Amino acid sequence: MDDGQPFFKWDWLGDNWDTGRANSVLNLLEAHVVMSVVPIILGLLVAVPVGLACVRWRFLYQPTAGLMNVIYALPSLPVFMMLLPLTGLARATVIIPLTFYAVAVLVPAVVDGMASVPDHVRQAAVAMGFTPLRRLMLVELPIATPVVLAGLRVVTVSSISLVSVGALIGQGGLGNLFTDAFQRDFFTPAIVGIALIVLLALLGDGLVLTAQRLLTPWVRARRSP
Repeated sequence: MDDGQPFFKWDWLGDNWDTGRANSVLNLLEAHVVMSVVPIILGLLVAVPVGLACVRWRFLYQPTAGLMNVIYALPSLPVFMMLLPLTGLARATVIIPLTFYAVAVLVPAVVDGMASVPDHVRQAAVAMGFTPLRRLMLVELPIATPVVLAGLRVVTVSSISLVSVGALIGQGGLGNLFTDAFQRDFFTPAIVGIALIVLLALLGDGLVLTAQRLLTPWVRARRSP
């Protein structure tokens, strides 16, 4: 990097924000959002029934938890490389591992959330004539929601962060700005990528937190003086 070159060039951001090409900042941002959000949604759709099955049949939980721990311990880059022969240089190569990581975090969150439901609340619902499905939907899941969404906040931030690793296979969203900066010894793309990823993580965490407050108004009421 030349000594006379500024640390950050604002004109680069303006020139490269929306060029209509795949490597423009706006297109990379859109790709990053897609590859972050899809695993979160898929992970939640898979983890909830799996977690409920572990609650219903307790003998499933220990082997499931062990498998989830193994999955979560796998480094993302080698997993991307293993998928390349199957999915190629496509977004699915990033989305599939991140979905498994999301499930690994959310299954214990669902189990812990259901465990947080007091027994006397369940018994009261049974006494009121609630069927098991109605009790689950109207009593148990709402009470478990804060714990599940706490896990979802972790998944949201980690997914947004891990997408950038996919830049090493050409599917990293904003992470491609890091490889561009490294190859050209030019800091500006890396700074833009870091700033946008941090903003996305803050926005995602804020959205999940807002959803938690909307879905659990009784928690706010309990905390009010």
